[in-house]
Amino acid sequence: MGNRLARAQGMARSLAWSYGTDWGQRHKAAFYRAFVGPGDLVFDVGAHAGNRVRALRRIGARVVAVEPQPDFVRVLRLLYGRDRDVRIEACAVGAAPGEGRLRLSTRTPTVSTLEPSWIQDVQRDATFRDTRWDEEVTVPVRTLDQLIDRHGEPRFCKVDVEGFELDTLRGLSRPLAALSFEYIPVVMDRAVACVERLTALGEYRFTFSRLESFRFATPGWLDGDGVTAALRGLSPDERPGDVYAVRADVPAPA
Repeated sequence: MGNRLARAQGMARSLAWSYGTDWGQRHKAAFYRAFVGPGDLVFDVGAHAGNRVRALRRIGARVVAVEPQPDFVRVLRLLYGRDRDVRIEACAVGAAPGEGRLRLSTRTPTVSTLEPSWIQDVQRDATFRDTRWDEEVTVPVRTLDQLIDRHGEPRFCKVDVEGFELDTLRGLSRPLAALSFEYIPVVMDRAVACVERLTALGEYRFTFSRLESFRFATPGWLDGDGVTAALRGLSPDERPGDVYAVRADVPAPA
């Protein structure tokens, strides 16, 4: 009973955070319009309750929503299961296909992860100090290459998988037009490794945006070395955010 109540409370918090205000959805949609337009394909890897899905559908983008947590797969199917321009993939994404053990945080499901070492690392941050990962579930794992074979190559790919970002990018063998992935200052080496992975795939320009601000934090787009220096210059006490990467032959948002 205790775990069911905690799960319900965690779900309610996630839904409130995801769909709290219409203004927030309009703000997200305005931001993503710089990357995609009507009819463009987007991969939302780590879709959670679907807050990015809704913003992207406002634009008219087609979305592949990828989410391994069973509770949130049910939410996505309830909210978007009848939308022919949303495809829901109930899986995690990694370096190779197979299965993975997903560590669930019942009270804070946004930080559920497939990476056990990430749990130890982020608990150096006071934000995570009281977080508990109290359940495990086995989930299927596919690669980005497999999802591309199945759905087509996306114009934009958002990756937010709580410490599993590098593994996700290792399952990609081509440079996509544009991507984003989460960074957490206390474990910045993980984000830097993702920058290095993308630059190994192709020539990219980078910037980043602090937590849910949907504003670029650098005055212009940077190369891999430049964004690495900027990220390493952030205080470990800062809140997380997202790194954005645009392939060199694709116009970068202003």
